[in-house]
Amino acid sequence: MGGVAGMMAGLLGIGGGALIVPVLVIVLEGQGVNPEVIMHSALGTSLATIVFTALSSIAAHHRRGAVDWAIFRRIAPGIVVGTLLGSAVADALSSRVLQMMFVVFMFAVAAQMSRGTMATAAHARHLPGWVGMSVTGGVIGIASALFGIGGGSMSVPFMTWCGVAAKRAVATSAAIGLPIAVSGAAGFIVAGWNAQGLPPYSFGYVVLPAFAGIVVASALAAPLGARLAHRLSDAALRRIFAVFVALLGLRMLWGLLK
Repeated sequence: MGGVAGMMAGLLGIGGGALIVPVLVIVLEGQGVNPEVIMHSALGTSLATIVFTALSSIAAHHRRGAVDWAIFRRIAPGIVVGTLLGSAVADALSSRVLQMMFVVFMFAVAAQMSRGTMATAAHARHLPGWVGMSVTGGVIGIASALFGIGGGSMSVPFMTWCGVAAKRAVATSAAIGLPIAVSGAAGFIVAGWNAQGLPPYSFGYVVLPAFAGIVVASALAAPLGARLAHRLSDAALRRIFAVFVALLGLRMLWGLLK
């Protein structure tokens, strides 16, 4: 799971959480963990792993000069505030509600991407100013904490809609995933510090054995995904993104219905 998550991080600019969260839910259910903390533990662990996945992916994209650090600096403050707020909101919601929200979100993203919303710079609007970027960052941060993801499923469509080339958007999204992951993991650690029924060796809502296993493999695989991203067309990246997100949404829906 960590290896595939790392590939997705480098290829699509996502932190791998869209894969890690549903798989962790399945594993924790199989271990008989308290259902009330399963989704929260999956979200917190996912965000913690994305810290290291993002670092590896950022390094790979930065070497190619693909990361737009100007965009990163404008959106990062809102990202941090939104992610911390989102982790507090997630702590107040039930595990089942979080899972239902996750499914709806994934299908919405897949539908958006399948309609070809990755606009080209010649026919798209420009990025908003500091206020607009801060608000956008806040929304992305809240949603990322609620879904345990690195924000790429929102930041990539947003940037391409504003005229940023897909490859540059993917690379910049990898950088944006770092403040999301750091602030989100911190929020879930604090929120779950006194939670009951957590899996063994948990640090708040971060399950350390799962975290360690995922981090090692994902960090090694992220550079390979980044190399593949620079060999594919923008249209191919869009199609891969849409199919990937739709499949994960179906898997989560199946888990809720069974």
